[in-house]
Amino acid sequence: MSVTHAPAVDVLRHQDPELAEVLLAERHRQSTTLQLVAAENFASPAVLAALGSPLANKYAEGYPGARHHGGCEIVDVAETLAVERARALFGAEHANVQSHSGSSAVLAAYAALLRPGDTVLALGLPHGGHLTHGSPANFSGRWFDFVGYGVEAESGLVDHDQVRALARAHRPKAIVCGSIAYPRHLDYAFFREVADEVGAYLIADAAHPIGLVAGKAAPSPVPYADVVCATTHKVLRGPRGGMILCGSGLAERIDRAVFPFTQGGAQMHTIAAKAVAFAEAATPAFAAYAHQVVANARALAAALAAEGFAVTTGGTDTHLLTCDPAPLGVDGRTARGRLAAAGIVLDCCVLPHGDARGLRLGTAAVTTQGMGEGEMRTIGGLLAQGVLGAGEAGATRARVRELVAGFPPYPG
Repeated sequence: MSVTHAPAVDVLRHQDPELAEVLLAERHRQSTTLQLVAAENFASPAVLAALGSPLANKYAEGYPGARHHGGCEIVDVAETLAVERARALFGAEHANVQSHSGSSAVLAAYAALLRPGDTVLALGLPHGGHLTHGSPANFSGRWFDFVGYGVEAESGLVDHDQVRALARAHRPKAIVCGSIAYPRHLDYAFFREVADEVGAYLIADAAHPIGLVAGKAAPSPVPYADVVCATTHKVLRGPRGGMILCGSGLAERIDRAVFPFTQGGAQMHTIAAKAVAFAEAATPAFAAYAHQVVANARALAAALAAEGFAVTTGGTDTHLLTCDPAPLGVDGRTARGRLAAAGIVLDCCVLPHGDARGLRLGTAAVTTQGMGEGEMRTIGGLLAQGVLGAGEAGATRARVRELVAGFPPYPG
């Protein structure tokens, strides 16, 4: 990939130099530090071009051929392309590409299938569930009666026996399978079986693995779930946004739940950028990338284990992994702060079966930069050095700068 962002910065330098400096500072941060946040990636120049296009000017409430505003003939083409490409990429009968985020997509799925007060079974937040899976601070926890299943204490894997027992006991209207911190593949066939047994809808929140699904590096939830909610950034490497996949029988309900029930006008520049990302994800190059993301995550997990970190589930099948730095004598929050000072950017997460916080990190962005398993072993050493505070943080930061200098996210 190659892009300089020079035209945008040049315009801003004359019109808004203060904001131009913000753009330049963020570009510098991204290109001089290690980006290991599991939910982030580097969008391609083509995606960025669509985001900065005149399509941003168009108001387009409604759907192609049925808009509430005039002058939508051209943006209708963009959205139709995005829908057709998403359907082909994921083998779905229907795709809605208007959701502004993954959370918006989940909200629409709930709106289409549930009513306030309905019971929903989902992975509990302390075990890796998302805010939209029943957090009391979120609409989901306020509007619905969530029951949380968890992971086994010993293995860290989803407790299938508990899922089945809770489903039989509570007879939920919907079962949600998905996580923001689960490093293994979910057994969608099992969840389908349980959902059918209790007469529940199955909603797959595939925000994290959907890019791997596109690259044939992870199993697809589409054949099993009634509705699949996802994001278009993360491994998929598109613009920040969401989408929903479903069968034709639920298409109208999903579309009405997105607009007009939960959202207004579609962001046509973002939808065009989604179309670009879907086309990119359909290529052999993206499939190779997705498999490399997983190989890198496994190599990084092994490197961290060798350095003394306690790696959850003993490894990963996906782009992300979670680990506990406690064996090194450091808690998660302290570790994240030390790593930030050393130029290594990642997240904290709650570890199952305890109040301790660990680290959550992913390999999507560094793989986009061109790094491989060898660099993952180097990164494992840098993480240990940064957590332990071996030497000054400045020394680790210098090594980080040296590493990322050879893999610029946007060469040129």
